[in-house]
Amino acid sequence: MHEETDSTTRAGGARLPATAALLALGALGPLAVQAQTPARFYLDTLSGSSAVPLIVESVSGNTNPFDPAHTVTPGADFDATLAMVGYGHTFSLFDRAALAAIFLPMGRISGDVTLGGGRTFGQSASGFGDPTLEFAINLIGPPAQKDIPDAMRYEPGFSLHLLADLALPIGEYDSDQALNIGMNRWYGRIGAPITWQVGAWVPGRRTTLELLPSVWLFGENSDYVGQTLETEPMFQLDAHLTRDFTEHLWGSLDAVWFNGGAATIDGVKGDANDTFGLGLTLGYSIKENLQLTFGYKSTLNDSNPGDMQMDSFNLSLLFGWHPLVEGSRRLQENPH
Repeated sequence: MHEETDSTTRAGGARLPATAALLALGALGPLAVQAQTPARFYLDTLSGSSAVPLIVESVSGNTNPFDPAHTVTPGADFDATLAMVGYGHTFSLFDRAALAAIFLPMGRISGDVTLGGGRTFGQSASGFGDPTLEFAINLIGPPAQKDIPDAMRYEPGFSLHLLADLALPIGEYDSDQALNIGMNRWYGRIGAPITWQVGAWVPGRRTTLELLPSVWLFGENSDYVGQTLETEPMFQLDAHLTRDFTEHLWGSLDAVWFNGGAATIDGVKGDANDTFGLGLTLGYSIKENLQLTFGYKSTLNDSNPGDMQMDSFNLSLLFGWHPLVEGSRRLQENPH
């Protein structure tokens, strides 16, 4: 009985590492859209794995959710419906686990801005946003998983990654209005994702504490409603406490802190951001290579008009695969 249980656990462990970290991509919206990076995204997986996510998100607040600088417009009331498709692929680099991905945001946003004297202006935008490229590599932690036995033995322990993101300024942009889907400037971030495994790494009992300190860097937009927009670097700290409820269902308590990112428009400097937010995430594995994820997040210290105010619901579906795993599954289904 012990051997059968151990074999089942090990087989489940082989399936899950081959897809679980990729399935976590399903919570990932375009980096300019999400208020924080999703839980369990930087768990390493079998080299050569691929994934395609589809994400839909509904956001409201006083800042453009497509803009990672989260510049606050006091008195604004924005509503956005966002969607994203992408592709991610894992590989081995210098015997370390690495990830490369591309994400394409799209959607629509509209809002009313009330200025002094009670005058209200409405603006809207729709179309494709700025595509985002991402690269991540593990620096501290288990070596790259090059085959199924490696995946069966995988436990994150204490893992540290190096992360780099770059958005390409080719999205929809109208220089006659401040509200846009594309940002008309280069931007990106550098981060250091940290995963700390708590307890045994057994499907149904896995617990992690995850941190992601990062710095966002922004280029200049020289055609911002006929003006020049500059934004100072912004620090962001994401935190997640995740736990398996069953072998197929997991949840996460999420927190985020933004600090900095003051915007200057034609020499007039605005206020820096200093915002805290909380969120919840639930992930469910429909099949071994198909996962559904639901999340909600909202800012907390947002009682003043100049504070960042945002809340969002997101629903994601992701399909992940690996040639070795798919071949092994076909052999099991058709042994002869």
